Amino acid sequence: MNQSIVVVSGGLGTPSTSGLLGRQLAEAAASELAARGFQADITVLELRDYATDITNNLLTGYAPPRLQEAIDAVTAAGALVMVSPVFTASVSGLFKSFIDVLDPKSLEEKPVLLAATGGSPRHNLVIDYAMRPIFSYLRASIMPTSVFASPEDWGADQGHGALADRERLAGRELALAMMARGGGGTPVIQDLGDTRSIAPNVSDTANPRDAMSSLPFEQLLANIRAV
Repeated sequence: MNQSIVVVSGGLGTPSTSGLLGRQLAEAAASELAARGFQADITVLELRDYATDITNNLLTGYAPPRLQEAIDAVTAAGALVMVSPVFTASVSGLFKSFIDVLDPKSLEEKPVLLAATGGSPRHNLVIDYAMRPIFSYLRASIMPTSVFASPEDWGADQGHGALADRERLAGRELALAMMARGGGGTPVIQDLGDTRSIAPNVSDTANPRDAMSSLPFEQLLANIRAV
């Protein structure tokens, strides 16, 4: 299996910490795939390079060739790493605008790893309350582990510490999701069938006069009518 991991970075700076975080996450996933005998190519899209084209697309509905290539890369990707800096307690406008020019159905069931960068650890919930709802709406397959990086995480001990551990965990989840979706395995889905079968049985000796007893609906209704 040879798939692509596309990093979409909404960072505006040069260099961008969002782009750096995204690349590290993609490399963590690629390393996990390589350990299992699979190969993944990494492409990093810095949205600041497409800012004018994205705006024009929103205004005209037409994507210039260069932007269309980026959109096609996202659509064809085996997995996405979506990273945004935190602006006003949410994602950057550039990041959201790029998502708005995508076909809403293009991310269905696609493995997506969410990440964000911010100036303070206090912003680490932005992934859950701002990013995750967007990709849930688009029906993407969102990885359980997300990654937030603040300035304290960019120390001299790169490759070690809490951030590196979380990157490896998130990368492993993304790699496994890619393998399952690409034919390296199949997700295990437990068929519960009729979920009523997993409910506890009501005791045949339950006391109908005991308020703490759990009785079938029919018997409760009969008791009410009797009163």
